[in-house]
Amino acid sequence: MTERIDFTKSEQYTLSIRLSADGFSFSIYNPLTDNDFYFVLYPINAGYSMTANLKEMLTETEALKYSYKRVNILYDSPRFTPVPLELFEDEQMDTIFYHNFPKGTNEIVLCNVLGKSNVVILFAMDKHAHLLLTEHFPAARFFSTASPMTEYFARKSRLGNSRKLYTHIRGQQMDVFCFDKGSLLLINSFPCKQTTDRVYYLLYIWHQLNYNQERDEMHLTGKLEDKEELLKELRNYLRQVFVINPKAEFNRSEISKIEEIPFDMQTLLLCE
Repeated sequence: MTERIDFTKSEQYTLSIRLSADGFSFSIYNPLTDNDFYFVLYPINAGYSMTANLKEMLTETEALKYSYKRVNILYDSPRFTPVPLELFEDEQMDTIFYHNFPKGTNEIVLCNVLGKSNVVILFAMDKHAHLLLTEHFPAARFFSTASPMTEYFARKSRLGNSRKLYTHIRGQQMDVFCFDKGSLLLINSFPCKQTTDRVYYLLYIWHQLNYNQERDEMHLTGKLEDKEELLKELRNYLRQVFVINPKAEFNRSEISKIEEIPFDMQTLLLCE
């Protein structure tokens, strides 16, 4: 894949780095051609801190030593919360965030203002990792993984007349996004270790928001290792349950052809 990238033209490219407790990854993408695309999974040492792993990746990876037109940092953590745009004030970020979460050590609260969804996503990030990345990439933009998916699903939810629930599943975590024709109803993250947990949370949210079992839609994406069982259980109660296929969703894009690339990174790159 690297032969597609001409690093002498790196200043035309977008670099996106995704940080997660499960491992890191990064992509290099030329938005002008769509064909110049490079994606790498970077395993981490679970015994090291996030900053130590990050230092190692930045030191050992030649591709991360070039200058890029744009640098995105995607941070995967359940510690995020939405705030209506009209109620958001910069100086209240920490206060609002820590109303919803216990105070963490060595973290910084950041925000993403989402114009299409009319919402601000507040999220906490490891302070040392943030400092290291800011020093290495002074113009980097930081995103919660929930942010590009919120914008993407908000746009999708305007199609048709039904209300929609989208869920992004990976590992032991599940993020849920609920809309009524573009209007955001709920975003939340849930720890889910097995199929029964996922079914319980999804049906509970469905009931709480008074969604219609016949007409309204549920869409699943992410690492669906229990896909058949999950679909079977959900379809016992709901008529409109679908699995999002990134290749069909992002047709004609080289990015969607790579199986390992996380869905949140695809939405960030392809919706920019």
